[in-house]
Amino acid sequence: MNIIFMGTPEFAVPSLQTLIAEGYNVVAVVSQPDRPKGRKRVLTPTPVKAEAEKHGITVLQPEKLRSPESVERLRELKPDLIVTAAYGQILPKAVLDLPQHGCINIHASLLPKYRGGAPIHHAVIRGESVTGVTIMYMAVGLDTGDMIAKVELPILDTDTTGTLFEKLSVAGADLLKRTLPDLLAGRIEAVPQVEAEAIYSPNISREDELLDWSRTSRELWNHIRGLNPFPGAYTLWNGDVMKVWAAVKPSGSGAAGAAPGTVLSCSAQGLEVATGDGSLLLTEIQPAGKKAMPVAEFVRGVQIPKGTVLGRD
Repeated sequence: MNIIFMGTPEFAVPSLQTLIAEGYNVVAVVSQPDRPKGRKRVLTPTPVKAEAEKHGITVLQPEKLRSPESVERLRELKPDLIVTAAYGQILPKAVLDLPQHGCINIHASLLPKYRGGAPIHHAVIRGESVTGVTIMYMAVGLDTGDMIAKVELPILDTDTTGTLFEKLSVAGADLLKRTLPDLLAGRIEAVPQVEAEAIYSPNISREDELLDWSRTSRELWNHIRGLNPFPGAYTLWNGDVMKVWAAVKPSGSGAAGAAPGTVLSCSAQGLEVATGDGSLLLTEIQPAGKKAMPVAEFVRGVQIPKGTVLGRD
């Protein structure tokens, strides 16, 4: 049985490793083109490409998967099944129709919630207490296909988008391992998604990263950890961007008696900022041009005066 695997970031690596370890015949891996990384803009292979090359697997990196040349190359490989995980391009119908066992996707949410490119970010930002992985058949629509299998994971107070990426990537690989034998043997009955329950999670925009201090302390806390470690939430201080990487979970609400965004105190314990329903204690920040640091380290050299209002140009 010929399997083509499509994926790009670290999230997809455990699933590729599982296919290889379980002895499936991965005839090719498709990944996004190499991109420049870091300050020196060094052309860097994707994590999935790097893993495939360790095992001598052919790697294809079309700029556009829907091009006739790309589709024909995949057709030549005669895939029986295509497995995708965070590939980064929508598969055209010409590709979806190639394998006899269809195309399946390992998606990091409990569908139909959080379809789209940033399901983990949005689940944390919206304060969900549980998330998971869904394996589904791929369809022409965005994450609209019938569901094959699911696994749930709790979202802990200590979780960020980064920690959940790691947990869900492993959970997705394990779910793939347990699901594939039944799927290939025809013992799976896929379940259609309930369209009325669908929630979309588009890629995070620059506007999404800006903290709105008029929101509740809990909403802001979720926002901060939902954007950690990438791309990072930010506010403005003296007109410059200041990233906010961590805060203490609010224990309750209470009127801070100051306009949202007002600095109430700046000490080794943290930077306390007024919010829409009280205040939030920031514990890790990154001023413009500096590295990320605990507020306890920041205050050794710099103070943000009480009464300063963050978020203003």
